[in-house]
Amino acid sequence: MEENQLKKRYGLFTAICMVVGIVIGSGVFFKAQDILNYTGGNMLIGIVAWVIGGIVMIICAFNFANFGTKYAKVNGVVDYAEAIVGPKYAYMIGWFLTTIYYPAMTAVLAWVSARYTLVLFNPNADITGGLCLALAGFYLCLAYAVNVLSPKIAGKFQISATVVKMIPLGLMVIVGTIAGLINGNTVEAVSTSFATSSANFDSVFAGIAAAAFAYEGWIIATSINSELKDAKKNLPRALVIGTAIIMAIYITYFIALAGGASVDSLRTEGSMVAFRNIFGNVGCTILNVFIVVSCLGTLNGLMLANTRSLYSLSVRGNGPKPQMFSQIDSQTNMPVNSSALTLLFCGVWFFYFYGANLTKPIFGVFSFDSSELPIITVYALYIPIFIMFIVKEGKKNVFKNIIMPILATIASLFMIFVAIYAHGIAKYKEAAANGTFAFPVLFYLIVFAVIMIIGLILYKRKKKEE
Repeated sequence: MEENQLKKRYGLFTAICMVVGIVIGSGVFFKAQDILNYTGGNMLIGIVAWVIGGIVMIICAFNFANFGTKYAKVNGVVDYAEAIVGPKYAYMIGWFLTTIYYPAMTAVLAWVSARYTLVLFNPNADITGGLCLALAGFYLCLAYAVNVLSPKIAGKFQISATVVKMIPLGLMVIVGTIAGLINGNTVEAVSTSFATSSANFDSVFAGIAAAAFAYEGWIIATSINSELKDAKKNLPRALVIGTAIIMAIYITYFIALAGGASVDSLRTEGSMVAFRNIFGNVGCTILNVFIVVSCLGTLNGLMLANTRSLYSLSVRGNGPKPQMFSQIDSQTNMPVNSSALTLLFCGVWFFYFYGANLTKPIFGVFSFDSSELPIITVYALYIPIFIMFIVKEGKKNVFKNIIMPILATIASLFMIFVAIYAHGIAKYKEAAANGTFAFPVLFYLIVFAVIMIIGLILYKRKKKEE
């Protein structure tokens, strides 16, 4: 094997588990409550939010699956951008994934994993206190250590966690649906949705943005492109199969929750009240353990992508000190130097997320939701890839290479609009009604621009040295 090259160690099942395991984690459990609150308890509008988010995910995943049949190198999405748009654009996407998208998502999952762990032992635990902060930091370091020191164990844990997280979801889908049909809660929730008029554009778009977070992460599966056996066949299969499974589970789970509790209870207490009502306190506690494992599985998958993100730039001779950060450890066959730096990025975003979500945010008006707002820029960065793919490959297959990329472009533009509306216009109107100012999306875009400019400076400096 060539020096500084990753081994082919993962199969199709691991890739599917990575898609499902990364996406299905904390989002489906706590964003369900957010969606009900955003939509004023309107179950039908909530279902629409889940459906729209799922359709966008499947359309985009189908296109990336199509890309996967043509290109395979180190990091899927970077490979596709390089082959379709060009090396400079690929670098900018890789820089965004390395410094913003992966570490911001990972930081959120570390906190959520700690939150559910504390609630497991004490339902009234302070999820913004020092203990939660310390535990989240521990989980972050643990996920890093497992992935860097033993990537095989990390892969096996990903499979195990995916299987485990299906238990509470599967039980709620089956038992909750049956219970809802027997006790009439589901029918009541749906019939009330027809009668209520509480939902408006602000709430609907906020619901879709929340669902988008729960669906995010499927693209991370492309980070093991170079380590996947028969990647040109297995990665597309994993993307298509995985995203279809995810959408089906999310929608049926959301409907089943109404069978375990009233919509008002779900809005105030979250999904755990449905588990408690159906399975009792002991059963709910056991299922809560599974949920913690589910969150840790998602955290593991995100960290898996983090440990390879900077490497994918360095192996191309880009980014800071590429010779240093492209080195592979002879014992673990892992890029330990680049992994260590991306752990630092995770720590920075964790500090930001934690500080921005305190009762009195320490960043003031510069506080924004780092779990949802990167959605704006990730979808924006997809669009040139879709468009250039049509230009280069469109004549070869009208459906796959023209129609689907056009639909993906429309879907991406829609998600950008939704995120800007939910985290910009709606937040501004809400703050203005209270005599204050808030426009979170603007401050996120400022941070995004600064980080991307730094990346561009590094790129140009490297090219001058060549």
